[in-house]
Amino acid sequence: MRWAPRIHVAVLCLVTLVATTALVEAQFGRRFFNTRMATPEDVDGSFHFCRVVFQSDPRGGADGGWNVDWPRADINLSVRLSELTKTSVSRSSGGEPNHWLIRLTDDMLFQCPFIMMTEVGSASLSQPEAERLREYLLKGGFLWADDFWGSYSWDWWNDQLQRVLPPTEYPVVTLDSSHPLFSTNVKLTKTPQIPSINFWAGSGGQTSERGADSAVAESKAVLDSHGRIMVLMTHNTDLGDSFEREGDDPRYFTAMSVPGYAYGINALLYVLTH
Repeated sequence: MRWAPRIHVAVLCLVTLVATTALVEAQFGRRFFNTRMATPEDVDGSFHFCRVVFQSDPRGGADGGWNVDWPRADINLSVRLSELTKTSVSRSSGGEPNHWLIRLTDDMLFQCPFIMMTEVGSASLSQPEAERLREYLLKGGFLWADDFWGSYSWDWWNDQLQRVLPPTEYPVVTLDSSHPLFSTNVKLTKTPQIPSINFWAGSGGQTSERGADSAVAESKAVLDSHGRIMVLMTHNTDLGDSFEREGDDPRYFTAMSVPGYAYGINALLYVLTH
């Protein structure tokens, strides 16, 4: 089911990302709507950002749930994808990128080129959800799990993931900069560690939200039988905040949104071309 619209990858450098700062100003004061779940009538053949709505369990120790960074991260990353590549991004009649909310048990799941889950350190998957997610992934789907910090949240999420993909068949691996994802569009040497803007501002620019327990940002993955990523997990980093909060502080944009978008667009182009 590998979803592949007609795209031509624009080989762009980080200077291009910095040059978009003027566009950020236009995003101040914008209001965002569209809280409904996706329906078959929304399918138009173009790219949609798909965010999973899931139940949270406070025992996971995460600070939020499925709606962390929503909807601005979904909208802003879609905008940048359309600006920095030739990917066809679905838009409303008003020009805003169309972004979807889905449940793992929805049939609309299979219309998504990729799905995003944030704060997965709190995710609680039912058995039907785990079975449906497994079906989606084994048919060629792609899950990106982001914004979970420290060993406890990793262990919690890993327990959920193992109910979807048994580790004896689908082990978790760590990706380094030699993996194609790190050079799909912009060459990256590591996974950027992106703190929330509030932590970053309140700590004087520190990046590890859990101190020594989250000192290193990592890209972990589960691969299919052909070596392609099925599940991408950005641990000890909050890529979503680099998208959501791009217009809140120009210093944060320069320090965090630039590398965040470089990684995010690399990830999306990897999805659409593999």
